Amino acid sequence: MNVAQLAEDSIKRFGEYVILIFEGQRFTNVEMDRVARKLGNGLRKIGVRRGDRVIIQMPNCTEVLQSFQAVWKIGAVAVPISFLMGDEETAYIYQDSGALTVISSTDFMGKIEMARSKAPEVKNIILIDKEAPNTFYYPRLVEEGSEELETAETDDDELAALIYTAGTTGRPKGVMLSHYALYYNAKMQHETLDLEPGRTIVSSLPLCHSYGIATMNSNFLFGGTIALMRWFQVEEFFGLVEKYKASLSTAVPMMYIFMLLSPEADKYDLSSMKYWVSGAAPLALETARAFREKFGGTIYEGWGLTEAGANNAVNPFTGPVKVGSIGKPMKGTEIKIFDDNDNELPVGQAGEIVVRGPMLMKGYWNMPEETAEALRGGWLRTGDVGYKDEDGYFFITERKKDLIIKAGENIFPREIEEVLMTHPKVAEVAVVGIKDDIYGEDIKAFAVLKPGEQATEEEMIDHCRQRLTRFKTPKSVQFIDAMPKNIVGKILKKELRKLG
Repeated sequence: MNVAQLAEDSIKRFGEYVILIFEGQRFTNVEMDRVARKLGNGLRKIGVRRGDRVIIQMPNCTEVLQSFQAVWKIGAVAVPISFLMGDEETAYIYQDSGALTVISSTDFMGKIEMARSKAPEVKNIILIDKEAPNTFYYPRLVEEGSEELETAETDDDELAALIYTAGTTGRPKGVMLSHYALYYNAKMQHETLDLEPGRTIVSSLPLCHSYGIATMNSNFLFGGTIALMRWFQVEEFFGLVEKYKASLSTAVPMMYIFMLLSPEADKYDLSSMKYWVSGAAPLALETARAFREKFGGTIYEGWGLTEAGANNAVNPFTGPVKVGSIGKPMKGTEIKIFDDNDNELPVGQAGEIVVRGPMLMKGYWNMPEETAEALRGGWLRTGDVGYKDEDGYFFITERKKDLIIKAGENIFPREIEEVLMTHPKVAEVAVVGIKDDIYGEDIKAFAVLKPGEQATEEEMIDHCRQRLTRFKTPKSVQFIDAMPKNIVGKILKKELRKLG
């Protein structure tokens, strides 16, 4: 099967309706499919063939959605990358993916040309906004392309997307997701959440990230309308919810923190919003509590990995929500807790979270050894440490690589972060291990204060002393203006350790 059939089937199931709202413009599913078919023929005209990798490099916009569908329709492979990515990482992905074609805009020509200097095999540059020498103009490819395009009959296991994860310990890894893996992930979400058609979703999730791609694909099954933001801006978000009576939001914890800190929230009618969904990074208990108090809404926390199609567990929409839990496995997904010897652990005991199901990646591009290790025994090793409770809800306690080993004892940074987040002056916090001559490692906290607030290091440490054992109390606290984060708002602790 071809994952592009999700979009085509939505037309058969729901008829023509507005599927996308972007910057005030409305687009129906029929219109978007027509453009995708014309663009698919345009890509073929300039030499893109089945299996070729096509880089999609720009902020959220209508053309990104159309490009995914066009690439998939002709059996090519989508390689979405962040326009915010540094020059070195961009060039590496150009080289590693072996892409011949890039779809982007003139805003990023400098970055594109720099990358091409190290990856000269890239021959086709398609620009969505302006005509430029030695490039193809997106609107013209669409205008001149025929509407007649038969979607390629790809094998279930055929590569559909190559999504590069952030290189936390080295080079970015290219996650290979098949057509069936992407389809199955969308199907899982549809069957788990069981939303009625016609809902409006507000989303600013970057479409270069697996979370955003999964939301895009599942929406074809939900028959919903996505009010898409180019990037997150809190007042624009509130305005879209009010204007379009949106009832579902897909976001990350950072966005909910911005909503809490916004002095403009009371100006907007957000009463239509029923499901506030959070993923991609841990949601602090204090953020969930404060959000419910201010907005009267429950945040439904979920979890997933790019290597497993992005969305793998969520708190149920029709059932108990456990704050601090990532919820239960989505339908068709198996999740277990393993020890270091791959033995399953009992309820309540912490170990590594592992995942199995048809939505798993084929492996890492050009990395056979890393693939074999990550998919050992058919289970994806996630690198997340957690446990399952007696009701089948999963809880994440830490990333394995973020564990602090002080005097031979394991310390979970999240426990300390949750305590610091209860301080009324703190907006965000992160805890890391630092080298120590006595203990091997000790604890350091980084804190971002709320606007207008001031605090001392001793004040923060004293706050922890009153709630934690002395052994778990941070040795030091450093105040910073902003946390280093990736494109979906996950705090980059490797960058904080450099400040150590």
